[in-house]
Amino acid sequence: MKWDSLDSEPCPIARTVAVVGDRWTLLLLRDCFLGIRRFAQFQERLHISRTIIAERLNSLVEEGFLRREPYQDNPVRHEYRLTPKGISLYPVLLSMAEWGNQHGGMEPQARLRFKHKRCGHNCKPALVCDACGEPIEARDMEVSSRVERARRKRT
Repeated sequence: MKWDSLDSEPCPIARTVAVVGDRWTLLLLRDCFLGIRRFAQFQERLHISRTIIAERLNSLVEEGFLRREPYQDNPVRHEYRLTPKGISLYPVLLSMAEWGNQHGGMEPQARLRFKHKRCGHNCKPALVCDACGEPIEARDMEVSSRVERARRKRT
C-alpha cells in the first residue's frame, strides 16, 4: 500500500489518514479546536515553516475541514474556522489526547484535564454505544463492512 493511494483504499481509517494523518495537520486541527484561527498564531505556536503551515491549511480548506474567512482587507488576511466536517473530528482528537495522557509518558501535572461544561464536572472522554449508552472498549466491538457481511452470507 502506497501513501499516495490511501485515499482510494476500501478502508475508512486509511482514507482518514490520507487527509489528516500527518503530524502538522493534526496539530493545526488541535489548535483550531483551542481557538487559534490566524496564520501568525499557528506559526507562533508550532514553530514550523510558513510553507508547511500554508500547505496544510490549504489542504484542510480543500478537503472541507476548514473554511477561510477574511478579517482584513489591505492586505487581505484570512482566519481559518472549523466547518461541521472539521468539528466532527473532535472525538478523534479528544481520544488521542486521552491516550497521550495515559500512555504518553507525561508528568501528571502536564496531562490535560477535561471538564464537561454542561454539568461542570471533570471527566474522561469515553466511547459509548449510541443505542444503550454503555461504555465501549475494543473487546466489546465487532466491526465488519457491508462487503464482508455479503461475503459471509454467500458461504
